Amino acid sequence: MSIVSRFAPSPTGYLHVGGARTALFSWLYARKYGGTFILRIEDTDLERSSQESVDAILDGMNWLGLDWDQGPFYQTKRFDLYKEVVAQLLADGKAYKCFCTIEEVDAMREAQTAAGEKPKYNGMWRDRTDHPTDKPFVIRFKNPQEGVVVIDDLIKGRIEVANTELDDLIIARSDGTPTYNLTVVVDDWKMGVTHVIRGDDHVNNTPRQMNILAALGADIPKYAHVPMILGDDGKRLSKRHGAVGVMQYRDDGYLPEALLNYLVRLGWSHGDQEIFSLEELVQIFDLSDCNRAPSAFNTEKLQWLNQHYIRTSDPAYVAKHLQWHVTEQKLDISNGPTLEQLVAVQGERVKTLKEMVEVSRYFFEDFSEFEENAAKKHLRPVAAEPLKAVQQALAAITDWTAENVHAAINSAAESLGLGMGKVGMPLRVAVTGGGNSPSLDATLALIGQARCLARIELALAFISQRGEAA
Repeated sequence: MSIVSRFAPSPTGYLHVGGARTALFSWLYARKYGGTFILRIEDTDLERSSQESVDAILDGMNWLGLDWDQGPFYQTKRFDLYKEVVAQLLADGKAYKCFCTIEEVDAMREAQTAAGEKPKYNGMWRDRTDHPTDKPFVIRFKNPQEGVVVIDDLIKGRIEVANTELDDLIIARSDGTPTYNLTVVVDDWKMGVTHVIRGDDHVNNTPRQMNILAALGADIPKYAHVPMILGDDGKRLSKRHGAVGVMQYRDDGYLPEALLNYLVRLGWSHGDQEIFSLEELVQIFDLSDCNRAPSAFNTEKLQWLNQHYIRTSDPAYVAKHLQWHVTEQKLDISNGPTLEQLVAVQGERVKTLKEMVEVSRYFFEDFSEFEENAAKKHLRPVAAEPLKAVQQALAAITDWTAENVHAAINSAAESLGLGMGKVGMPLRVAVTGGGNSPSLDATLALIGQARCLARIELALAFISQRGEAA
């Protein structure tokens, strides 16, 4: 059997991390078995669906690198097909017109609740033929009234649901538009989907959908329901926990590999291994290794993974993603090191690409003021002599390299009989404006000779003014 999986989001908002994990699991399963991965946009909720949300879903999938083999398909383009299937079910006596008003259905359910029964539609129009000609109607599926639906869930195991627990659900509204449970069934059938991998909030829909598939004489796919993702407080992940949209993680400075690696570990494991490449995951991923219990989101773990990928990935690749943040934060990089060089020196020091831009401005932009606490501590009158000595040593360099910068700083410190701490920290504050940077030789090499000398001059002027003020 050729594997066909699908990801079928509703375009009513961003692509959230739960949906992204579902997409990842479906994508991995298809890729592992050389199957087909379909992207389907379930946009039948005309009031809530938007093109902006469609774009957010496509952007998220593209950013994560989850390419699809077929689609994107849009359900709103397939209404004629759904109407044909509804007509077929009506003709076969497997669906019927229901003329109940909303008030009648509400009253029905209230009475059942008052009697201690499960509230559901009671099938009052199921077998009637006295159809009025002047009243609106919906079309309901004629659910079997006996027997049990068995779901051999690939994650949750065997689930049994008695048909007496299910009512005759609406498959077409009074305006003729199809409902979710009908469109999903028809699309999975017509697209040849063999494996439905989705969130476990759909478990209640599955027996209903299986019954409709059976009524159509369609093959029933295998189902795998992935447990939900919780916030670190144990409640369902939502906006209150921070970023939950995939592109927000891009905006916050995460690499797609870090998010993918993190998401796959939310509910799936392979021994004690924590770090996986996408290629490796394609080889080893299997639904049988998924957990049945919900997983809790942990931002610190995600940051740890992101730092790993920033540190270990090809600097040229990281630089491509860094460019977006450079543009977003309006950093002019025309005068300074390349982004690859920046990644090489800052990769060990930051958790996100956004942070990398924030702490790297001094490589590209001049400044007129020093960080207050760093200047107070290190740009004191006693620092003037070592700064002048370093300035002279740096000015004498004819080949501006990190090795030659290192030698010049050591030479200046030795000539004054000073330790590196009394030379290095004033120099760091002088050339970067603050007290934190990568190694001095690498930092100065990337800032450039002329800029370094000018900034040391600025620091010496600051020290002189400070001495006069005292």
